[in-house]
Amino acid sequence: MSDPVKAVIFDWAGTIVDFGSRAPMGAFVEAFRRFGVDITIAEARGPMGLAKRDHIRALGTLPGVEAAWRAAQGSAFDDAAIDRVYAVFVPLNAEVVTDYADFIPGALDTVAALRGRGIRIGSTTGYTREIMARLLPVAAAGGYSPDNLVCAGDLAAGRPGPLMMYRSFADLGVWPASACVKVDDTEPGIGEGVAAGCWTVGLALSGNMAGLSRAEMDRLSSRQQAAIREDATTKLIAAGADYVIDSVADLLPVIDDLGDRIRAGERPDAN
Repeated sequence: MSDPVKAVIFDWAGTIVDFGSRAPMGAFVEAFRRFGVDITIAEARGPMGLAKRDHIRALGTLPGVEAAWRAAQGSAFDDAAIDRVYAVFVPLNAEVVTDYADFIPGALDTVAALRGRGIRIGSTTGYTREIMARLLPVAAAGGYSPDNLVCAGDLAAGRPGPLMMYRSFADLGVWPASACVKVDDTEPGIGEGVAAGCWTVGLALSGNMAGLSRAEMDRLSSRQQAAIREDATTKLIAAGADYVIDSVADLLPVIDDLGDRIRAGERPDAN
């Protein structure tokens, strides 16, 4: 009997690779610095999950950033400013993305187990095609090649809208959306799954919500990890997550539970 879960669509950074989703952070900070504007890592993380151009736009709406841009550049942070920062950011991120390409522990085993059950493996990302051109061969060499890839900029709109998910359904040949699962470490990424009518699983510790490397996370006490988990869980559930787990390594019991719920006729919009 085929699995009632037809596809799992994963994000990339903070979900499958790059524990802590750290690759984009330095690139955002450096891109703005080159225009005379200082932003913090915490500020850079705020819009994570959006397409990178939308992410830059969101950063430019922060009062301190907008004021600093006016002071440094003598103009408003408008579409032309976004284009200028974006043109600097993308090569910076592409240059470092493979430095953070280590798989999150348990990712490959989880994907292999899903494939063994006949479940398709999809992927969407806030990264551009230029950035993914660097990451894809490294991931493939390590054993991860999803059945599709939809990047920011491929379609008219990105996260938190549903278009990248719709493209994934078409690429993978799966329907209905209620038989598919979106796994992501960001609020916009969860939002795209909700908008598309999927079940959604948020990741509390492996990605942007915590923003720590694996070594940094391991150095925390169980109480400190619990505090991060609680805060991340609150935010991801508010974004619409049906489940929140620490990392992709904890996904298989969720898929089992969802299989039972789908067989019982439950739908994600009924939660």
